Amino acid sequence: MENNEQSKTEYELKKEQKIQDAQKQQARNRTRKTGRVVVYLIVLLLVVFGIYKIAARKSVPPPGQFYEAQSREHIDIGVTHPAYNSNPPSGGWHYAAPAQSGIYDKELLDEQIIHNLEHGHIWFTYKPDLAKDQIEALADIAKSYGYRVIMTPRKANDSPIAIVAWQYVYKIDAVNETTEPQIRAFVGAYRNIAGPERNIPDSGFGDFRGKTVVPSVSPAHVD
Repeated sequence: MENNEQSKTEYELKKEQKIQDAQKQQARNRTRKTGRVVVYLIVLLLVVFGIYKIAARKSVPPPGQFYEAQSREHIDIGVTHPAYNSNPPSGGWHYAAPAQSGIYDKELLDEQIIHNLEHGHIWFTYKPDLAKDQIEALADIAKSYGYRVIMTPRKANDSPIAIVAWQYVYKIDAVNETTEPQIRAFVGAYRNIAGPERNIPDSGFGDFRGKTVVPSVSPAHVD
């Protein structure tokens, strides 16, 4: 009798242990399942947030003002034409050959650079009395892009600095931590995009300041 009672007790103990083990396993399984769900939710939230950020960036237009190009006509050097509708000009009558992209310390003719804009180039232009450190800050940004960027002084500007693309002008007073991202947003939006003649080979980029000879333009730039 005593053996039967002892065996029963052992049986019940083992049964209880099995139940407890099963309950623990179920708890572990629930924890794992909950962990996986949390991970999936975090990944989903990150994906949604990433999509939202991309959409937000696309929804914010680049800086600058739009000016419809008055013409794409080629004119001979020195020929008069109607006044441009923006300052600096961002489209219109222009000479048959553009300038070589690069940084200049002398003014180039508007009619020549407009041809660069037609090719999708970006024009960094500034008033000649701009502070030297500002000129260098602007030049550093221009150098970071190189191809399809041209930088020149221009007395007729009505703002210290203007960043120009075909049909777009962005005017600022100085290069600083606020305006530099805006300049780069402008370049990213319009370089080799805004001009009606895109993907035309660029003849090279250089810093031509202090040089007396204006670099020539390759035949690939003439259309």
